[in-house]
Amino acid sequence: MRIFVTGAAGFVGFHLSRLLLERGHLVFGFDGMTPYYDVALKEARLAILKASPNFRIDVAMLEDMPALERAVEAAAPDVIVHLAAQAGVRYSLENPRAYIDSNLVGCFNVLEMARRCAPRHLLIASTSSVYGGNLEVPFHESDKADHPLSLYAATKKANEAMAHSYAHLWSIPTTMFRFFTVYGPWGRPDMALFKFVEAIENDLPIDIYNHGAMSRDFTYIADLVEAVARLIDLPPKRDADDASVSPWAPFRIVNIGRGEPVALLDFIAVVEKKLGKKAIRNYLDMQKGDAPQTYADCALLERLTGYRPSTGVEEGVSAFVDWYRSYRGRG
Repeated sequence: MRIFVTGAAGFVGFHLSRLLLERGHLVFGFDGMTPYYDVALKEARLAILKASPNFRIDVAMLEDMPALERAVEAAAPDVIVHLAAQAGVRYSLENPRAYIDSNLVGCFNVLEMARRCAPRHLLIASTSSVYGGNLEVPFHESDKADHPLSLYAATKKANEAMAHSYAHLWSIPTTMFRFFTVYGPWGRPDMALFKFVEAIENDLPIDIYNHGAMSRDFTYIADLVEAVARLIDLPPKRDADDASVSPWAPFRIVNIGRGEPVALLDFIAVVEKKLGKKAIRNYLDMQKGDAPQTYADCALLERLTGYRPSTGVEEGVSAFVDWYRSYRGRG
């Protein structure tokens, strides 16, 4: 298949593109290479992807509609996977405009291109953050998600609504996936695991919010992209007997998580064990926009694909630390 992947130089986009290339697909990447974090990390990911003759990359911003038009028209994709976004709950407090530009305008442009090229399947990344202030766990796709706690979460909820309307109006088979705390090798420097490892390795304190009274449904990156790859082959169809599909459109939302939340302090203990040294702990109050816990109901993913993420944090953290030490030791 010809697969167009936005955010191909990003954490998830890189891993998904590499998996798709390994499986013989043609991958057409699109990435803005923004300096939200070290561009050298994005360049290193791209260098690996460029080693494949079946990979192409266009560097431009999603807000640049003419550039996106040229890229999509040249790719003539069978499938579009939209992963590019301004990520991060905390950064949305500092630079909210970036979320409007990338997550709203950028997603709109992708939807417009999907309307024009009519792919057999459009897949778009959302986030567990849309569950916001929900207290009942595990989070199920049918739960209301009306109380976002950050602008990041609000823009992703808006993406879900926008995509549903396009799926209805233009009969575009669309899957939105809600990612749960993705981690692993080649992860972003702004993510907790990267920050913890870097700080502990350099004898610097780590910030622990809500005094450690938090838990996350940590999902290993290889598990997550395997789930996405399987969903590519399952475009939703309107079916009165399938409650997971909207009654108004060929549209479905799917959680991708492990379904086994881990307490933050337990996660830190795993990191300390792998590094062989204790963290200097700086306990803080809950940060604005954060949720105390995430916990995915993964039944729908398993029913659709026969697959469920299973990598435990001990294995996942170990793989990340090995990668981190190798990456930092280059040159």
